[in-house]
Amino acid sequence: MSESTSMLIAATLAALAGFAWLALAMDEHWQRVQGGSATPPRRPLRVLGAAGVVASLAACLRADPPSMAVLVWLMLLAAAALAVAFALAWRPALLRLAWPRWR
Repeated sequence: MSESTSMLIAATLAALAGFAWLALAMDEHWQRVQGGSATPPRRPLRVLGAAGVVASLAACLRADPPSMAVLVWLMLLAAAALAVAFALAWRPALLRLAWPRWR
């Protein structure tokens, strides 16, 4: 596997994780995924979400020239946001992988 391919895989995973964390920072999504009446740890989730999106951009910039990397990154963000939205709608338990419930 080439470095470009591995960087694009890393960018995809970072974008998915980033959007999952950003979604879990919202009360409605947190309740749907985690259940219970506890409030989400908003600040850590937002910081992790932003870091995931930025890490995705960094991986795209490492994989391709900047002009192509930005285009790939924007399309990747759209696909990751759609994937997280579908997961929230159909299988919200999948997002527990992003922030497991510790008991």
